[in-house]
Amino acid sequence: MFDKTMTFSVNEDKEAEIRKNLMTVFDALSEKGYNPVNQIVGYILSEDPTYITTHNSARSIIRKIDRDELLQVLVRSYLNSK
Repeated sequence: MFDKTMTFSVNEDKEAEIRKNLMTVFDALSEKGYNPVNQIVGYILSEDPTYITTHNSARSIIRKIDRDELLQVLVRSYLNSK
């Protein structure tokens, strides 16, 4: 049985890269007329890349981001804004 809590951490350089890539995806979705928040949430929940446009290589970019790391960055950003 596991008695210790597992930890997960993303270093600052990796976090900055994730933020930059996520903004690229966000911008590509906006340019194509999609609601970027809804599309990114759909991708995160399903891991189905078809939620993300291929415009400006956004689909390729988001698939390079580990979903767990992406969620950590998003949660940290949300909590730090409170």
